[in-house]
Amino acid sequence: MHLFFDLDGTLTDSSSGIIRCINHALAELGHEPRADARLQHMIGTPLGTIFRTLLSPTDDAVVDRAIAAYRTRFNQVGMFENALFPGVANALDELYLSGHTLQIVTVKPAVSARRVVDHFDIARFFEAVYGPELGDHSCDKADLVGAALEAAGGDSTQAMMIGDRAEDVVAARAHAIVAVAAGWGYGSREELVAAGPAHVAESMAELVQWVHAAGARGGS
Repeated sequence: MHLFFDLDGTLTDSSSGIIRCINHALAELGHEPRADARLQHMIGTPLGTIFRTLLSPTDDAVVDRAIAAYRTRFNQVGMFENALFPGVANALDELYLSGHTLQIVTVKPAVSARRVVDHFDIARFFEAVYGPELGDHSCDKADLVGAALEAAGGDSTQAMMIGDRAEDVVAARAHAIVAVAAGWGYGSREELVAAGPAHVAESMAELVQWVHAAGARGGS
């Protein structure tokens, strides 16, 4: 089975660093900080979308300035204000040793995602990292899932997407891929259930059990 993992909110608890970087960018542009609860709901959304929402109405030049300010802090410190969710390393090890192939599919720029997985010493589990280029501010998660699926051979019955937001489920369903929602992440239960995943896992250990069971019954 080819397993496509989202990063933020699925493998890593990156909320602290991301929220601080968003508010840093807002301050750089002369805006008041936003409440953590509001910003956490946005994690997993492309930066361009986040800043267009927070700064609306605005133009692309202002959004570009906000993204640049965000990335300056993120690359220096925000990237490492982060931690693996409980059980992630053990779960990845078990899935990898069980013969599954693993890939990262994230709206975080691919170069940043690679630095994160290197930092947490989990890069060895993944065949590839799919994410937008730094200059791509309008990334579509479904396009990234499609690229990962094509690289994996194109058989949607042999692939599974694991993510914590509705966008992950929707992107998987666009390619007829089984979607499993990470119930420990940043998406609300209501959001995830409404998107229609095959399963909502409440922990990495439960996810591993479900993947094993899905393999035994033919992938779904």
